[in-house]
Order: sequence, then structure tokens, then C-alpha cells
Amino acid sequence: MNFYILIKTTDWLIMAKITLKKLSHSYLANQNNDADWALRGVDIDWKDGGAYALLGPSGCGKTTLLNIISGLLKPTEGEILFDDKDVTTLNPVERDIAQIFQFPVIYDTMTVYDNLAFPLKNRGLSENEIDSKVKEIAEMLELTSTLNNRASGLTADGKQKISLGRGLVRSDVNVIMFDEPLTVIDPHLKWVLRSKLKELHQKINRTMIYVTHDQIEALTFADQVVVMHEGQIVQTGTPVELFEKPKHTFVGHFIGSPGMNILPCEIKNGQINFEGKILPTNTSIKKTNFNKTQVGIRPEFINFSNDGIKVKIKRVSDTGRHKVIDTECKSGSIKILASSTTEIPADSAHISFDQKYTYAYGDNWIIE
Repeated sequence: MNFYILIKTTDWLIMAKITLKKLSHSYLANQNNDADWALRGVDIDWKDGGAYALLGPSGCGKTTLLNIISGLLKPTEGEILFDDKDVTTLNPVERDIAQIFQFPVIYDTMTVYDNLAFPLKNRGLSENEIDSKVKEIAEMLELTSTLNNRASGLTADGKQKISLGRGLVRSDVNVIMFDEPLTVIDPHLKWVLRSKLKELHQKINRTMIYVTHDQIEALTFADQVVVMHEGQIVQTGTPVELFEKPKHTFVGHFIGSPGMNILPCEIKNGQINFEGKILPTNTSIKKTNFNKTQVGIRPEFINFSNDGIKVKIKRVSDTGRHKVIDTECKSGSIKILASSTTEIPADSAHISFDQKYTYAYGDNWIIE
């Protein structure tokens, strides 16, 4: 895994490459199978100054990976290199990375101003420098009017803004990591703060790594999303790439609402055979020796047709902008997402899959 941070020396800043090599971690003394590992063989590249998200359900290894990057946790296997120098055993202070946690970490007895100023005072900045940086971050986070208030009197979102500010106020940090920072925030304020973080990233241009189980948070914040499942990274890509071409069936299920239709199929002569019909696909299928083969198609890319796969209409849900149609064929259930003006057949229909977005999967991985 490669990305870049700035390490501060006495007078100036040096660009440092960070490499994470085949990171694996277990909280158990002995590992007998894959389930005993919280992380398994993590290896991926990131660029300096980007906005990234680690996305996956609870227990998939997101926080473990974040803590290993920051130095709070030493991996069971693998190395962390800064400019090809092994820093696996260095503590967080020596790595110079800021981390914002799931719940606010503040000093209740201090004012908002003093909370934001605290990390700067510890680094010996002058009062003028501290005042300038605190007021700049306070304005970005809309905390200016509360700078003289005690932190204990703030709402949950106000306290979390302080936590965010304490990570953002330091100019000597180029990697800022967020561990589900909006968990304690109500839905509307989540949207506001998420937009604010995106705006801040564009202003300060530092690498930000955002951990979440919420696909909306990840897809709206990040330029690149890393999807994790059972301790592994199953795909890294832009939100569009994850949606249009899931590399793993878990990504298809997890991204999108409704998720991707994943159905059993046969692969014969390099073609998808589903419900007795050959389904065209935009990828060539060469490998066929899998224990399990499936076809994947998102509900958005299924259309009603005069001929094709015959399905029964089970239920139609009108969401206002779209209709979600639950159908059933011999191989299983198929969801279709159609516009609100689409005429839906009463009992049965024929459907076709968009060739561009029809994929074959072998043992849960896309066949290419």
C-alpha cells in the first residue's frame, strides 16, 4: 500500500512515500483459519492529497487497518515503510498523523478556543500563529461564535466539530484519518458536516482517510473508495467504478439501493447461460473452472422487453422518483428499478439485461 505524507524536519517539509506491504493482523495468539484474522494481505496504493474512504460493514477490519496506519496497533504480519525505511514499530507521534475518533475527544473544562489551540501550544507555536490558525479553522467549521464558550455546553455535533478542528488545525500533519466521525450526529447535520469536510479537503489539500460503514458517506466524500469484506480489500475505485463494475459480489450487494442482482448461472463455451438463454456480456469469459458461477446485473440496467427472460411480477413499490419491481424467475428473485412513468405489466413479463453492465462471477470474483 503506497501513499504520501509530509514529515516535518527542523525547518522544512519533506515528501515521504509510505508503503504498506501485505499487512495482516489477528487479535488471537494462534491462527488456524481465515476467520481468525482481522486483516488479510492488505496491499493497495494511494496518492498524496486525495480523499479516500474505507467502506465496509462492522467487523470487516476498517478500524484495525486505520489503527495500524496511525501506529496505534502493530500488525501481526507485514511492514510499514516511510521512504523505504521500516517504521512498523514507531509510535503515532513519530508518524505525525492526526486521527479523529468515532466519539468526540475534547476537554470539557476548556473553552472551544483552548481546545483548538491545545495541539498548537504543545508544539511551541507563538500566540499570534495559534490565534490565526484557531480562528481560520473555527471559521471553516462555523465555530467562531462559540470560541469563548466552554466545550461542555455544546451539542454532540458541536463537540465533534471540535474534534475535527483539533485534527485540522495542525499544518504539520498531511494525513488526517477519520474513524466514523459522524456516528453521534443526527442525519441532517451529518449531511452538513460531510459537505464541510469535502469543502475543507479542497481548501487544505491534505490526504484524508475516512472510515465508515455508510455507503452514502463514503461515496459522497471520497475520490477513491476502498471496500473491505472479512478482513480483505475486495475493490478500490471511484464511486462510479464501484457501481458500474463491481469486482466482487459483495461490492455489488453492498453498493447501491437496491443492491445488484446476483443469480446462479452456467458458463458454457465462454458465454453466460441463464434461464436457458445466452446472455451477451461486454467481457470475454476464458476461465471456467469455478466451484460457483453467477451472473450479476444491477436493477437499473434491466428493461422490460417483448422477448427475453420470463418473470412473474410479485410486488411494485413506488418511491416517487422510481418504481422498485420485485420479480421472480426459476433461478430466484430479480429486482428492477424503473422510472416512475414506466408501465408495469400486471402478472408476468419478459425482461432483458443491458449487455454493457452484465457480468459473470466465479467464486464471487468477476470473470475477466
